[in-house]
Formats: sequence, C-alpha cells, structure tokens
Amino acid sequence: MTTKRTRKDSRAPIALMTCDSGRHFAETVAGHMGNELTPSTETWFACGEGKFEIGANVRGHDVYIFQSVAGVQDDLSIYDRFIMLLHAIEAAALSDAQYITAVLPYYPSSRQDKKKGRTREGISAGLFARMMQSAGVDRVMTVEIHNDAIAGMFNPSMAHLENVFLTKHLVKWLKKQKLTGDVVVSPDVGYLGRARAYAEELSADLAALSKERDYSKPNKVFRSTLIGEVQDRDVLLVDDIIDTAGSVVSAIDELKNQGARNINVACVHPLLNGPAWERLSDIHTRATNEGWNFQMVGTTVIGHDNPPDWYKAFPVEKLIAQVLEKINSRGSVTGVQDNAR
Repeated sequence: MTTKRTRKDSRAPIALMTCDSGRHFAETVAGHMGNELTPSTETWFACGEGKFEIGANVRGHDVYIFQSVAGVQDDLSIYDRFIMLLHAIEAAALSDAQYITAVLPYYPSSRQDKKKGRTREGISAGLFARMMQSAGVDRVMTVEIHNDAIAGMFNPSMAHLENVFLTKHLVKWLKKQKLTGDVVVSPDVGYLGRARAYAEELSADLAALSKERDYSKPNKVFRSTLIGEVQDRDVLLVDDIIDTAGSVVSAIDELKNQGARNINVACVHPLLNGPAWERLSDIHTRATNEGWNFQMVGTTVIGHDNPPDWYKAFPVEKLIAQVLEKINSRGSVTGVQDNAR
C-alpha cells in the first residue's frame, strides 16, 4: 500500500479502500488520484453473514471507503452491499483511522425520505444515516442525492453528508456531445430546481411535468401533465433517478403529444431495473420509425456493460477524485463542482 499527501496541510495520509461491489469505480477514482487501493478482504459465509478485513495499517489515516450499492455487478442485494459497507466502516474505526468517509455515489433508500400519505412506514433514508453514524463514519460523500433534506438526518456532531453536484460538468459534456435542447424539462415539480440549473447553464427555456403517482403500487405513474411550451422544440429531459423507466416513458409520451421534436434524456443515477431497458429500447424504435431522435445519457455512478448505441455514459470518476483530494487538503468542494474545465 502507498499513501499520498496531496498538500502539506492535508488532514492525514490518504487511504483508499473498497468493498467488492464498488471495486471498479474505486479503482478508476484511485487511478485519477495516483493512489493504490489499500488491500482488504470481503468475506461472505455460507449462512449469509459477512465480514470486512483491512490488510494494512490505517492508524491515523484519512480513510475513504467505496461502495456501489446499486447495479448488476454481482448477485448481492442493495441491503447486502450496504451491510458490508457498515462492516468496512467499523473495521476502519476499530483500526484507529483518523477520519472515515464513505464514498457512496448512490445513496440507498434516498427516495424513502418522507412518509407519502401512509401512516405506518419507516423513513429509511434516515435509518441508513443513523446506521452509518453508529458504525463510525465521519462523512458520507454522495452524488446529487434525491432530497437535499437528507443531510439533516445526520447528527452534525457525529457525521455529515457531502453532496456532490454534477450539473456544470455534465452540461459541458452534453454540449460537446450535442445532446442538449431548446428547452429543459423536469419530469416532476420536485426536480424543478435542479432542472432550472441545467436550463441556466444552457441558456434554454424551462418546462415541467406534473406527475401523479399511485403510491399504493411501486414505480407507478398514471398521469403526467405538461407545464410550459415544447411545441416544435428539441427537449432535454433531466432527472436524478431512473429506475424502471415508467416515468420517462410517460413523460416522453406527453412531450410528443405536445409537439416536441427530438428528445434527449440525462440521468444522474441510471438504475434501469426490470423492464427499463426494454421500455427505453421501444422509445428508440418509435423515434426511428417516426423520424425523430432519441438519446439517453446516464452517469458512471451506476455502470452498465455493453449498453445499446442510443445510451451514452458520462464519466464522473475524475470529478470524484478531485473532490476527495479537496476534502483531504481542506479545500473547496464547491470550487471543484463549479469549475468545469
């Protein structure tokens, strides 16, 4: 293992380590930082229990633990991967690490951030925050969390949330790829604030869809109503999470009904589970048959192997590497987010 001080006033020597599910992402970030990963071993026993062992001294180190809880990189569930992250955090704490940061690009249960009309359900986003605090984490670094209010679910005397925004970097990349539009559309009013940031960066107009959900069923949208004007215009539809793609399909149907021309979709967390790929492929086929263009962009926060040609991946690992270096050197994370070179 090698350690690296990024500046003389760094908090402590950096130690990067990863759970197995986050290894590919962690290796790419580590490469941008010029660091090697601290050796570690993840073990799963026949009964379903797991443990995490650190293979080098991290006493007094500034430790960053990577985990990718979503995606199809293995047969584990989100909950299995999260529990292994807790094992890793505790292992670092018991090894006398100076600081412990969980690098969790997709925050699990971030959509379970409040009660949605039902009286007997938990708020899992807060539960996960408390569990990481109890394990010994000092900071959780995530990317564009679903609800900024989740930061308030951490006890600031124990840990806090570092929420990294991609907007300026992603917009610059979208421009290079010619995947923008005349109008930016939010799939619901809840994402309107972030959509406005995209519109401002692109000097584009803004519109939104009012999404009506059936909360008695998961991933069920039964109506989308457009607020704004898209007639004869190219659309950039932006969202933070796309799971089964039902909302995206509903949104595209409404946009086409309202006269939109070409439609590009940009998503921070492309979960793309269940029927998502089939639904989006059907949209691409429809676009080809009807003579309009459809492209989708997802970030490498969640990677997908061998995607179709209508899907493009925006790499975030270099930005995450810069953020971690700023944290270690007590620099400005906001400056990294805003400086899209």
